[in-house]
Amino acid sequence: MSVRIIHVGLGGWGGNWARTAIPEVSEVQVVGIVDPSAPTLEAVRTDLGLPASAAFGSLTEALAAVEADAVVITAPAVTHVPLALEALDAGKHVLVEKPFANTTDEAVTAVRRAEEPGLVLQVSQNYRWYPAPRVVQEMLEADVVGEVSAINVDFRQWDNDQPAETYPHYRFPHAMINDMAIHHFDLLRMITGQEAVRVFAKSSYPAYSKYQDEAVASMIIELDGGTVVNYRGSWLSRGPRTAWAGEWSIEGEDGELWFTSRDGEPNAVDGDRVTVRRTQDDVAEPVELPVLAHTDRQGGLQAFARSVQGGPAPETSGRDNLRSLALMEAAGRSAASGLPEDVVVPS
Repeated sequence: MSVRIIHVGLGGWGGNWARTAIPEVSEVQVVGIVDPSAPTLEAVRTDLGLPASAAFGSLTEALAAVEADAVVITAPAVTHVPLALEALDAGKHVLVEKPFANTTDEAVTAVRRAEEPGLVLQVSQNYRWYPAPRVVQEMLEADVVGEVSAINVDFRQWDNDQPAETYPHYRFPHAMINDMAIHHFDLLRMITGQEAVRVFAKSSYPAYSKYQDEAVASMIIELDGGTVVNYRGSWLSRGPRTAWAGEWSIEGEDGELWFTSRDGEPNAVDGDRVTVRRTQDDVAEPVELPVLAHTDRQGGLQAFARSVQGGPAPETSGRDNLRSLALMEAAGRSAASGLPEDVVVPS
């Protein structure tokens, strides 16, 4: 039996969720859609072929009108936790877009609220659901390159040509760290199985940047296993464009493991690549990648549905995601203070 969901937040990325991601997962059934914008709500309702009785201007209205098992939240980030709390208080499981919240204190409130009645609370960390990072995680677990000595991550994109007055990404709070690097922080935890304990971040603010906050950041991240990670990210790079998951060089005693992932549009896996180089002189050998049943948001949504139906807890549960969020928060503090900051995870 399908998990009945109410989908909240249909503008922009949320509309893309509604039209291209959710319909691909047979384990869920949309019984209600919510958006405060009447034209946006009507456009999505029409495209999905839903009756007028399934469209609502608020989550409160939807919860009172339809029978649902869960709520999927793709509304603006500042509304994530308030909407999640409303859904949880109504006894509904919740899948929420990243970033889960802007602070760990806010996020832990939702985590505790879900754990008390045993409800599933999952954060959509869609970059995990691609073949390259899945294979790299397995290879590191198998010590394919031996003891890891360093990890280098580069993210380069140019996104500075839109009108500053109307392009919402320029106004996203801390667009480099909170909106983009959060993906890479979460992938780092996934593939290494280690947690960040300290971070030193430096941001720069070129005069030509249209972003209200930092669009360029460099970080040194210390993991609890002793590995040091060098991270460089930029929305203002004129260098060769990387894929959205960035380019990763993982150096070990027995070689280098290199990968990139999520190139192009969501669910495109053609750009996923993993290579192994045994010495500095060797040619990097490609690694065969598996075919996943679902990728990107669909992979996470399927995992969510199976958790709701009594399957294993999601790997990106709200509780687990506190550690990715805590690293994001510490990086922001460090960029502001100019000092290394400890990664503090609330209990």
